[in-house]
Amino acid sequence: MLFESSNPDQPVWDCALRILSRRDHSRRELEQKLRQREFEQEAITRTLNKLEQQQWLQDARFAEVQVRQHIYKKHGPQRIRAELQRKGVHPDEIATALEQEETDWFELARECHFARFGDAPIPDFKERARRMRYLQARGFGPDHIRYALESDSE
Repeated sequence: MLFESSNPDQPVWDCALRILSRRDHSRRELEQKLRQREFEQEAITRTLNKLEQQQWLQDARFAEVQVRQHIYKKHGPQRIRAELQRKGVHPDEIATALEQEETDWFELARECHFARFGDAPIPDFKERARRMRYLQARGFGPDHIRYALESDSE
């Protein structure tokens, strides 16, 4: 080999930067990807700490971006929260990101319902239950669902 790096963590660092160049990741996601590539845990930890120091890896920024993307996809707050928790973001950072977005979740639920079902009336309880399950799966709470179904039936 022509070039020997004096930094033993350089391969981990290079790999982490390649991964982050594609999109933001949470610390847990990036750690998992680096572990899959079979780097040493100590080198991974040092690299992640250095990336956080240089602010190239920030769970708060990751949460903000993810919240915006999920809102664009018409996902509710419960689904967003669950997804970010699964990716290892701290609950306080999730709450902050959701608050900063200042989304009207009731209107978003109504828009989501309208986009899927249009303004067709709800003929029976079975159809109402189906629509409720759809909105629930999208991450909306009972109050949001009730608002969406009642405002579209007017």
